Amino acid sequence: MAKAEKAAAIAELTDKFRTSGAAVLTEYRGLSVKQLTDLRNSLRGNATFAVVKNTLTELAAKEAGVTAFDGQLQGPSAIAFVEGDPVEAAKGLRDFAKANPLLVIKGGVLDGKTLTPEEITKLADLESREVLLAKLAGALQASLSQAVYLFAAPLSQTARVVDALRAKVETEGPAAAAPAAEAAEETTDEAPAAEATADVAEGGDES
Repeated sequence: MAKAEKAAAIAELTDKFRTSGAAVLTEYRGLSVKQLTDLRNSLRGNATFAVVKNTLTELAAKEAGVTAFDGQLQGPSAIAFVEGDPVEAAKGLRDFAKANPLLVIKGGVLDGKTLTPEEITKLADLESREVLLAKLAGALQASLSQAVYLFAAPLSQTARVVDALRAKVETEGPAAAAPAAEAAEETTDEAPAAEATADVAEGGDES
């Protein structure tokens, strides 16, 4: 490889190290071209899987300030440069390695922190960003539903809740407010039925 080509390759790798949120070093000895293609396809959208030259990669990592791969760049090496969800990328590498034991995960780096193969496996066991966001959205929706219910309740019911909380805090302190709120909510749930019964009774008296 000509000197200019080496310089360009080092610059490209350095840029990948700097712009990627994570990187995972693997050894692919014995894997076929088709298997490597399948791995690249499985990581698409989250990571770019690139076969690299050890000497050039060592220089690029040093230039980018990455020390996670010191002493590990031996044998046929390939790096997954993660631009998307690192959890999904770790899952893809773990699952492929289970089905194709010739792929060896040697280590990684995530936000500047060195990861061991065991830590990468633990990362793969986490829930993805999409799942966590869905759970957060569900929790927020539930909280908003409770708030909407309170605001939509008749003024008399809301007043009962506030009065119950205030009385509980004044007599027993702030720690007792939660049970009081629950009791007050139960009261508000029963109130419409009681008021409706009273209305019917009043109507009966008039007749």
